[in-house]
Amino acid sequence: MAFPIKVCVACGEEFELRPEKPGFANRCPQCSAPEATGPVSKARMSADEMKGEREANAARRQAIKDLLYTRK
Repeated sequence: MAFPIKVCVACGEEFELRPEKPGFANRCPQCSAPEATGPVSKARMSADEMKGEREANAARRQAIKDLLYTRK
């Protein structure tokens, strides 16, 4: 079975669109390969920042519950 021939939108090169090809359907394998950048690490948060985020998430959850489950 022949695979369809596509043209890469990034470089204009023709390539076969295969089912197991990683990446985007409109880019060739070379253009859709992830760029090799340094390791991405999450920034450390202090205890105060974590507490603030936890409180904000709790307030957000409570607001959503109120909107969904209160009857008027």
